[in-house]
Amino acid sequence: MLTVEDLTYLIPSTLDGGPDEIPLLDQVSFTLPPGHFMAIVGPSGCGKTTLLKIIAGLQPESSGRLLWRGEDLAEDGDLTASELGYVPQFSIAHDPLTVEECVENAVRLRTTLTSDALYLAVDEALHVTGLGELRQHRVAILSGGQKRRLGLAMEWVSHPALLLCDEVTSGLDPRSASEIVHLLHDLSRHPGRTVVTVTHSLDGLDLYDSVLVLTGGRVAYHGPPAALAHYFSVADPGEIYPRLAARTPTEWHESWQKRRVYYYEILHLAPPTPGSLKIIPLPIEGRPPDSAYSPTNASPPLLPSAVLTNDIPHHPSSPINHNSPQLPSLFRQLRVLLSRRLTLFLRDRTQLLLHLALLLGFPLLVVLFAHNGIGPMPESAGHGDLTVLEAINIQARAVEGQTRLGGLISGLVMFQVILLTLMGANNASREIAGERLIYEKERLAGLRPAAYLLSKALFLSVLVCAQSLWMAFFVDHFAHLPGSLPDRALLLLLVNGAMTSVCLAISALLRSPEQASLLSIYLVGFQLPLSGAVLALPAALEKFIQPFIAAYWAWSGQLAAMRPTDYFVAFHLAVPTPVVTDPTLPVTVLSFHLAAGLIFAWIGCLRHQWD
Repeated sequence: MLTVEDLTYLIPSTLDGGPDEIPLLDQVSFTLPPGHFMAIVGPSGCGKTTLLKIIAGLQPESSGRLLWRGEDLAEDGDLTASELGYVPQFSIAHDPLTVEECVENAVRLRTTLTSDALYLAVDEALHVTGLGELRQHRVAILSGGQKRRLGLAMEWVSHPALLLCDEVTSGLDPRSASEIVHLLHDLSRHPGRTVVTVTHSLDGLDLYDSVLVLTGGRVAYHGPPAALAHYFSVADPGEIYPRLAARTPTEWHESWQKRRVYYYEILHLAPPTPGSLKIIPLPIEGRPPDSAYSPTNASPPLLPSAVLTNDIPHHPSSPINHNSPQLPSLFRQLRVLLSRRLTLFLRDRTQLLLHLALLLGFPLLVVLFAHNGIGPMPESAGHGDLTVLEAINIQARAVEGQTRLGGLISGLVMFQVILLTLMGANNASREIAGERLIYEKERLAGLRPAAYLLSKALFLSVLVCAQSLWMAFFVDHFAHLPGSLPDRALLLLLVNGAMTSVCLAISALLRSPEQASLLSIYLVGFQLPLSGAVLALPAALEKFIQPFIAAYWAWSGQLAAMRPTDYFVAFHLAVPTPVVTDPTLPVTVLSFHLAAGLIFAWIGCLRHQWD
């Protein structure tokens, strides 16, 4: 049984001179027995979705209590992942996947079923929701109603005792909306399962066991749908919304408080008291608009006799197993997520072609500037008897050549670094933000944040290794840069990994993928001018800025690794900023960038970011 007692949710006020907080929900109370199907209706902005999110544990209540089977959720913890099913307004599936793949992934992420039992669970969920014939269809081509069914199928796999649905009929045509309501009704008939759905539509209310009407965050009615028209003194339930505007939410709430016991007796939520119900058939047509009651009238409402004889289903106890099934291990969830990410990567042809173009094209851009190699170091002294003027000219030409060669090598190194930071931003900027709502939904269903972040890190590490190592070996093959190739490859690997990690953190911390992409591009754009490779930074700023510029450490570290070669002297003539003296320092700093990015990505994954 679900019991809500005096639930209040406060939000900051924007009114000058008023209270600091105003209630979005105000003293909401109701009780639902097992095996019950309830609709929450009311005008836009009355708190319907907020109420559902509080029940689901997505938002904390300001005051009041939530009890599930008699246990206070504030003291004993939220509903377990196996007890709760939540179907939001948005799609909770990836468009490139098939219906069957989505449901199978849901089973693997939420249960420990394997082998035949796993596939039987998939078949059952598809059969119950009527998706059996669409199992091989991709999500992208499903209609709105079919996507809502898929959302229900993915929740069904854990057989939740409490199923919450938020506007699942919104935007659907009347036929599809009716099919979804009938499906929810059928799901609620399983003994012990309670289904609550938020809807703005007042059509098909006869399928519900009860209807909760909210107005201005307060309860105006909770009772059988057959009594709605009589209670609100209207000829048709469709006229309820205009009727609600005729009185204040407080007046409706006070009126309901005086009458709730009678309607709860009808719903079997309290034992009926003999003689407490006054049964007087009352015609609807021709009744004066205020004949039923007034908010200050404390007499019981007069109900049509037909309302009291309705057979409202009631399931006294739930045969559902209340022992929460064990969630799959972190490693099983990790395998499922990695497999799914690889499938999505290979099926998204646009992203796949973009990654291939960057992987193959960026190294070509670098070698265009040194396709014949960098050439030998210009000699700084002539041979034989030379006049002073000739020696000076030779020395000047040598210095000019060394400066040009040092600038070329520095430019080639920095070009690789900047291109790899751009790849890192492209790798990760949308990785979490682009599927944030799907992740939030799966986390509510039992997905471990550690498994999720690990799957992202492992997938991106493959891209980072392929991009960085190919860049290092391809450029070295044509340009023949001086110094140790393994040292350069390590620094390229680290700078790509660091930028990928930082952009993954941005993706995890920001709600919008567009915002994450924009900020990541800005971050890459500032790498070159702030690195000091082109223009020297003011000394006062250099010590504060350089530690945060990954491009500086990758560029400077590669030049420092060339110190044993003859080319190192040319860098002092060509670059405005001194390179580091310790070649191991850039490795340490870039490793710190990488670790910091993962830490902030972890923090972002732990934060709830529901709309």
